[in-house]
Amino acid sequence: SVCVAMSQGYIGYDLQNALREELLDRGIRKGVATVLTQVEVDPADPAFQHPTKPIGAFHSPDEAKFLIQQRGYQMVEDAGRGWRRVVASPKPVSIVEIESIRDMVEAGLVVVACGGGGIPVFKTEGHHLKGAAAVIDKDFASEKMAEQLDADTLIILTAVEKVAVNFNKPDQKWLDHMTPDEARTYMAEGQFAPGSMLPKVEAAVKFAESRPGRRALITLLEKAGAGVAGETGTTITL
Repeated sequence: SVCVAMSQGYIGYDLQNALREELLDRGIRKGVATVLTQVEVDPADPAFQHPTKPIGAFHSPDEAKFLIQQRGYQMVEDAGRGWRRVVASPKPVSIVEIESIRDMVEAGLVVVACGGGGIPVFKTEGHHLKGAAAVIDKDFASEKMAEQLDADTLIILTAVEKVAVNFNKPDQKWLDHMTPDEARTYMAEGQFAPGSMLPKVEAAVKFAESRPGRRALITLLEKAGAGVAGETGTTITL
């Protein structure tokens, strides 16, 4: 949790300065702010019993054995490069700072929030929040924030212009639009890679179904403007 908080701070610093500079270069005077964002998770989430998210440095087998014995870490061998600690990837329950984020948005600020999926916390006695040894998926955290802000559109920017089925195969097909039911059919077929496109599509479907009239867009970072204009990208709506 502390590592996520630190990365939110130093990456947010770069993002807000870059956004501020670009806005001013375009003659737009608008405040930009980064919010250190905590995201509540459920300590009973089954993900805590099956950690899957590798984090941190690579270790030798002896170092991994030491960390398992001395610190109780769960370690896995990662693609022949060494051993790494794995932590849980629970689903987000709610955005703790949502009211502050909403107030800033309504005041006209550009807000950088939920960096790294948010700082994972869970409620304990009273009003205390305790950090969790976890990494929340960024797409699911973004979807939860969009829902709680009552947004009309969720835009997920990635490294491809559109979602595809039969990706990298001779019969590859780019998709302009999907309904949630169509997306679920493709997911059941294994069309989207876990840890890559799958969570993006899952988050997009969840947002599109959360209220009538909402849409989710998945597209290339550099094509964001064209995607919002409906000229490219994959749109998910009811």
